[in-house]
Amino acid sequence: IQMPSTTSEQELLKKIKELNLDDDIDGFIVQLPLPEQIDTQKVIMAVDPDKDVDGFHPTNFGKMALDMSTFIPATPFGILELLERYKVDTKGKHTVVIGRSHIVGRPMSILMGRKGWPGNSTVTLTHSHTKNITQIISQADIVISALGVPNFLKAEMVKDDAVVIDVGITRVPDETKEKGYYITGDVDFENVSKKASFITPVPGGVGPMTIAMLLKNTLLARERHRSKN
Repeated sequence: IQMPSTTSEQELLKKIKELNLDDDIDGFIVQLPLPEQIDTQKVIMAVDPDKDVDGFHPTNFGKMALDMSTFIPATPFGILELLERYKVDTKGKHTVVIGRSHIVGRPMSILMGRKGWPGNSTVTLTHSHTKNITQIISQADIVISALGVPNFLKAEMVKDDAVVIDVGITRVPDETKEKGYYITGDVDFENVSKKASFITPVPGGVGPMTIAMLLKNTLLARERHRSKN
């Protein structure tokens, strides 16, 4: 459903209510960021938690924090899936998360410290006010970077055989490219990849996993919906 950027908050909330009440709809997301005239928090709160396949509603976020069955936000869910598929050992490992956004950093820090696998690691959540961030990163077995600063993570900052997951996506203007820009991550991929045991590229790493997990959440919503009826 495409709505113009001039849409009022009231119009958007009305549309969300329609989708909440439509029994044929199992799950939906509201694409962020929203135009300035709309209160994002109010919109997130308006989505029925049972249809919130983005996992952003406080009900779902709270359940995730308490290890209850719920929709996990798609990007963190995708990262867990990658760790699981590639059999990355997380137990007792030191995981450093860079960035504390509600979409990636904060949920990731909760999930990596939970009981079970992937999880059971010791988590350090770093951000713009963290002192000695380079020193902390150098001790990490697993680095999850969701900062949005191109090439922030350099090879000398990570230890040998670290697992590096790059969630950053930045459009860098470049006139030589057809689109006028290229997409890059938080990690200096070329050099860090020589030291890391596992590393995700940008684009083509976490991004496709986010989309896959969004569809997985939608399928889970469908199954949950069906079992209720």
